[in-house]
Amino acid sequence: MSRCEAILGKISAVVAIPACTQKAMCMLDDPEADLDELARVSEHDPGLTANLLKIVNASFFSADRPMRTAREAINKLGTIQVLQFVISTGVAPSYVQKIEGYDLAPNMHLQHSVTVAMAARELGKVLGVDAPDYTFTAGLLSGIGKVLLGAYVEVNVQSILDLAIKDELSFAQAEDAILGINHAEVGGLLLDSWGLPEEIVAVVRYHLNPDKYEGESLVLDLVHVGNLLAKMIGVGLGVDGLNYTTSQAVIERLGLTPEILDRVSANVVGDLGTVWDLFIECADESCSI
Repeated sequence: MSRCEAILGKISAVVAIPACTQKAMCMLDDPEADLDELARVSEHDPGLTANLLKIVNASFFSADRPMRTAREAINKLGTIQVLQFVISTGVAPSYVQKIEGYDLAPNMHLQHSVTVAMAARELGKVLGVDAPDYTFTAGLLSGIGKVLLGAYVEVNVQSILDLAIKDELSFAQAEDAILGINHAEVGGLLLDSWGLPEEIVAVVRYHLNPDKYEGESLVLDLVHVGNLLAKMIGVGLGVDGLNYTTSQAVIERLGLTPEILDRVSANVVGDLGTVWDLFIECADESCSI
């Protein structure tokens, strides 16, 4: 069995668990919990978003259209009791634990994922384009393949870095050469196996190399740039660091300039302060689980 086949074999065994479980459980224990606040926590958590979308898009809900955002999912579920069931049944590693293979300390991946999502959404606003609501969701889930590769496969990232430096490759290209697949493709396959909407799956799968995507996707372009902006801002950087390339075609399609990128970065840095509490463990010790 090849390394790539072994990686693909892991996908079917993975189930998402909320990364903000402690905060959510604190809220769910409160009979006066605010659903809007619960939605805010959910929207900024990749694991919880993925789990919610997986549940509400299951066939037994018979939705007229697939749900694409955590807020839509919560509205669909309707009650805190159902959401509590979703949270309590999660069994896979969350985004807040250390991802060994990528040298990401606890919370670093969550920080980076939220920053990507915020940067993608903010870029759309600055450009004045009508970006779909799921832009934030797609950005949030874009790095989920690292969870699988880092926690389940225990990737030897040093060999990937050595090859990237030696052959002047991007990190994703070096992943392809060593593993036969890169973490973006793994993420896309994982989300597809969960039945998430095709639009989100495509963004996650191709966000590192949008030129390979056959078709047009504004969200893909926004998340591609959002990922690079998040790395430039420096939030949640792992061992792969800034070793990624930007699509010239995307730059031209979006009409990006240094001034636009600077403005988006500054706005995101300012906005991060409004969600920074989501990266901190629940202060109430009685809520620890």
